[in-house]
Amino acid sequence: MPSPQQTRAQASAITSGKTASEAEASPTSQLRALFDGPHLSPGQRRIAQYLIENITEAAFLSITDLAERVGVSQPSVTRFAGAVGFSGYPALREKLQSIALGALAGGAAEENSSNELQAAVDAEIDNLENLRRDFGNPDQVIEVGRKLSRSTPLTILGLRISASLAEYFAYAARRIHPDVRLVTRGGSVAYDALLQSREAGGTWVLAFSMPRHAQETLTAVRVARSAGLRVALVTDLALGPVADAADVVFATGTGSRLVFDSYAAPGVMAAALLQAMTDADPERTQGRLEEYEQISDQHQFFLRD
Repeated sequence: MPSPQQTRAQASAITSGKTASEAEASPTSQLRALFDGPHLSPGQRRIAQYLIENITEAAFLSITDLAERVGVSQPSVTRFAGAVGFSGYPALREKLQSIALGALAGGAAEENSSNELQAAVDAEIDNLENLRRDFGNPDQVIEVGRKLSRSTPLTILGLRISASLAEYFAYAARRIHPDVRLVTRGGSVAYDALLQSREAGGTWVLAFSMPRHAQETLTAVRVARSAGLRVALVTDLALGPVADAADVVFATGTGSRLVFDSYAAPGVMAAALLQAMTDADPERTQGRLEEYEQISDQHQFFLRD
């Protein structure tokens, strides 16, 4: 049973328009919860970071002053307010002022003293913990790895920001697979590569689609499917147009605390699929790795320790 003091505290929080959890959360935690949900553009994340770092002052700024402080346009602030779920800047400012007044009333004491860089690491740890739970049943990863291993050629697709993950996967996959084709350019160049891969006997494409999701990625996935290729997708959302167009989806969280995303969990997912490919054909894997080591030693690809 709650004590009378606890009951009064909860009632006070409800009366002031806050739940007990909101009343206990630090201003920084409330703002992070407010801004973490949507996928914000880099410019919008600059606004979010400024508000988090300067909440007690920023909450009382006009839209003109806030735009000037952050170095963005007034329409950018308006779009930011809509992106985080408000009808406009006045509604967002009302919410910010409620959080700021709570901070001032409490002496601006923060229970969570971590800075933005530490918070970004904490968020990635959460993403990795979720991925670890997903790996409790690795059957789908193993099965898709086997299918990717058998597809010759194997096409890896990653456009715009997703190109870095695709390049990593393709670089490693070439050590264990005889024909890996990397597609990092969209439009007709991607269509040509996908159609040629299918004509050459390929059966699978591994695609990466990270926020902000490119329209050309969706089109390329649809082209691959229409050509008879099956698509395994590594992305951040299990639902959405790109995920709906794929045959198999591996959804892993991305780090969105900083201006640009970080990809700890998608990187581990890519490595897990590579591991599944190596296990699918261990004899081929061993033979190709040994051959590569001989070539790399012969031509001194790498520095010696």
